[in-house]
Amino acid sequence: MTQDYNLTLNLPSTEFPMRASLPEKEPMILAEWEEKDIYSKLIERNKDKTPFTLHDGPPYANGNIHIGTATNKTLKDIVVRYKNMRGFLSRYIPGWDMHGLPTERKALMELGVDHEQLSAVEIRKLCREFANEYVNVMTGQFKRLGILGDWDRPYKTIANSFEAKQIEVFGVMAKKGYIYKGLKSVYWCKECVTALAEAEIEYEEDTVEAIYLRFLVNKDNGLFTSLNIPLEKAYFVIYTTTTWTIPANVAIALHPDYIYDIIKTDDDIYYVVAHDLLDSFCQKVSIANYTVVASKPGKDFEYITAKHPYLDRDSVVINGTHVTLELGTGAVHTAPGHGVEDFDVISEHYSELPIIVPVDDHGIMTEEAGRFAGLTTEQITKELNSHLLETGHIIAMEKIVHQYPHCWRCKQPILYRATNQWFCSVDDFKPETLAAIEQVNWSPSWGKERISGMVRDRKDWCISRQRSWGLPIPVFYCEECGEYHISDESIHAVAELFRKEGSDSWYIKDASDILPSGTCCSYCGNTTFTKETDIMDVWFDSGSSHISVPEDHPELTRPYDLYFEGSDQYRGWFQSSLLTSVALTGEAPYLNVVSHGFVVDGEGKKQSKSLGNSIEPDEVTGKYGADLLRLWVSSCDYQNDMRMSADILKQLSETYRKLRNTGRFILGNLGDFDPESVVELKLEEIDRYALFKLNNLLSLCLKSYDEYDFHSIYHAVHNFCVVDMSNFYLDVLKDRLYILNKDDPSRVAAQYTINKILTSLTLLISPILVFTSEEIWKYLPLTSGYNKESVVFNQIPDTFEVSFDEQLQEKWEKIHLLRDEVKKALETARSEKIIGASLDAKVTLTSTGEYLEFLNDIKEMLPSILIVSQVEIEECSTDNARYTIDISKADGEKCARCWVYSESVGDDSIHPTLCHRCVTILS
Repeated sequence: MTQDYNLTLNLPSTEFPMRASLPEKEPMILAEWEEKDIYSKLIERNKDKTPFTLHDGPPYANGNIHIGTATNKTLKDIVVRYKNMRGFLSRYIPGWDMHGLPTERKALMELGVDHEQLSAVEIRKLCREFANEYVNVMTGQFKRLGILGDWDRPYKTIANSFEAKQIEVFGVMAKKGYIYKGLKSVYWCKECVTALAEAEIEYEEDTVEAIYLRFLVNKDNGLFTSLNIPLEKAYFVIYTTTTWTIPANVAIALHPDYIYDIIKTDDDIYYVVAHDLLDSFCQKVSIANYTVVASKPGKDFEYITAKHPYLDRDSVVINGTHVTLELGTGAVHTAPGHGVEDFDVISEHYSELPIIVPVDDHGIMTEEAGRFAGLTTEQITKELNSHLLETGHIIAMEKIVHQYPHCWRCKQPILYRATNQWFCSVDDFKPETLAAIEQVNWSPSWGKERISGMVRDRKDWCISRQRSWGLPIPVFYCEECGEYHISDESIHAVAELFRKEGSDSWYIKDASDILPSGTCCSYCGNTTFTKETDIMDVWFDSGSSHISVPEDHPELTRPYDLYFEGSDQYRGWFQSSLLTSVALTGEAPYLNVVSHGFVVDGEGKKQSKSLGNSIEPDEVTGKYGADLLRLWVSSCDYQNDMRMSADILKQLSETYRKLRNTGRFILGNLGDFDPESVVELKLEEIDRYALFKLNNLLSLCLKSYDEYDFHSIYHAVHNFCVVDMSNFYLDVLKDRLYILNKDDPSRVAAQYTINKILTSLTLLISPILVFTSEEIWKYLPLTSGYNKESVVFNQIPDTFEVSFDEQLQEKWEKIHLLRDEVKKALETARSEKIIGASLDAKVTLTSTGEYLEFLNDIKEMLPSILIVSQVEIEECSTDNARYTIDISKADGEKCARCWVYSESVGDDSIHPTLCHRCVTILS
């Protein structure tokens, strides 16, 4: 009977499954982590190590997580896991932003009720239940992604302790004089019926009707009459895209230093236009011929007045350096009730002029709009344009597309509207804030200039909102004189009340029940007060987290090591945290800030359900598993927008398969390996080359982890597994692993090498592929120095000493290149039917000079490296670049055991179908 020599081979064998089945397997691993309380054990194990704290920017608890939230949490988890596996104690306390308009709006929308139909107490009860429900929903979704953290003790902005601390923060800032109430032009959402901060604004493209509107001069202070220009024919012309603000016009602004031309048209009309804009103006309003009567600086026109286009009111010509020459006429329509710059120039330099706001909270024109009272801002635009055309005040119109601010929640265009609000004066501590920014490490580096520019350009922070679901502004008003009251005693009373009973108590108790007995107005001495009805901006909530969270987590200390959020947070959480921290302590709350871009579709377009191009996290985990989503996150250069599509995920699943197969191949060849039994070891040169490559990988990846450069890790690991391992080292190694005796020193050396490689690689990828690394860890033969319970309880290894100098490196890089070129030649020979498998081949390398010498030096190892049966080296008479390659059929017969062709097959009578090497092994 013919002997089955396959039974004498050390063929791979492992229970580690080929199919990942991550959607089914990952929940079981999660259940195991829960049962073992892996996070608490990890923190306990690391309790004596150097702390590293990433402070979590809290998402709104108002819906399922989306792909952007999942990406952000995954990036943070990679950092936290890495730090815990590199000698640090890295706690992760998840946070939840639970107050604010986003949550109130969505809660009431889902319940189908209007906030004006409910009391503040009723609204707050509904919103609290809604937010708490979504904390539970989102917690489960984050856990499904493998996010490791203290999920049983998250911080919540609605916690009594958090609210009490936030009140104290407000009190300190007020005591320093940074908090004040005043009339200013702010962003106003007529749909949400509240003021908004800059961080709550999104800019969208709007198509609008821009108008050139003329104002007839009625008092010239002698300027026009001295030029013999009749006032009934002299006009200033403004350019505006917001017709609905015309009822609020009180002035026309000219730059004091720009030159303005007074021109006369063919029909004896006179216009005042900035000299640099004259040509474009004439083209827009179809003036073919004109004469320049005079040219004067803008300051010469100050305090001339013109008639309002339809109201019984004068419009005063003023000077302002905010006027630009970008477009229009150089004469700017000024309505301080509806424009920030307009408001500033009037309040600072022309306070005698009125600030008129002819629009109510809901965007309806008031009686101050005259004949158009009762119309919406959209309606008055159409009606007023029509009226002004009929009366000859509009001399040209054009449709333009421009960027206009919209509410971030309801997506409706906002109004600029002057209202009484609470503000934090950023100007008062701006120098300290800019200095604090300089002390922080920003990544990308442009982040520093971005936030510096935003702070530099910001005067105030509007911190009041006209809603119910939020932290009340802890201010009282004297019932007698109306002045507001803030004191150390009142702040302490409110903070202690909230600490004991929560902020709902503000809406239940009277002012007299909250204020200390004997409190009196510092202005008039009255002792009766009412309470403020506005709430704080939700950004003040999350912006206070750096100081509020340690109330329940005293183990955390500030400044925090890292803030890691989307790039929109330069005007959001990064900035609100910075402002409150500098106002309180003079320092930034963080040492390092890293930002990432947004998730877009495969073509770079914004993901949207309406466009059908959005992918939800549960779609990815349900089809591919969370590890594939995490692999995608690591593959992205997150400093730019990150592309995700079905095709990209499919390609990544192939990458994951290659990584998994590398691990499975190694595990299959370690079934009989006991690392504890290795006493003496002599590594072959190719083994040392593989360890040299591993060492390079560790060096690159450790540096990349430290610099939060995860996509470099992804590419390096992929290249190592596919190019260095699967396509080279592991391929070459098969002969030693399969053919030699189990205890052959050369085979043991190979097993030692691949075990070290897979152990290091598993630890290295563990922060990214959290489930797969945990799965591999259970199958690895480990020494007693490793913790076998969970991969996360072990340290990612440092680089190590490997005997491999530059000369050897150059040698093996040349061997690697030679192998790649021979593989191409073998493929050609296979297509030409010269050979079948590579072991059918004999390779003849013809060379001369130094390269001939190099080939002769490595001749003995070449058959195993090239995975061919024979290699011959020949010298050629002519010099060539390196060598030529010739493929022919191998000499001899094919060995039935190792499949190598040899002329020694048939020499042994007992094993006539084996080569001499295999006969020796079996004997």
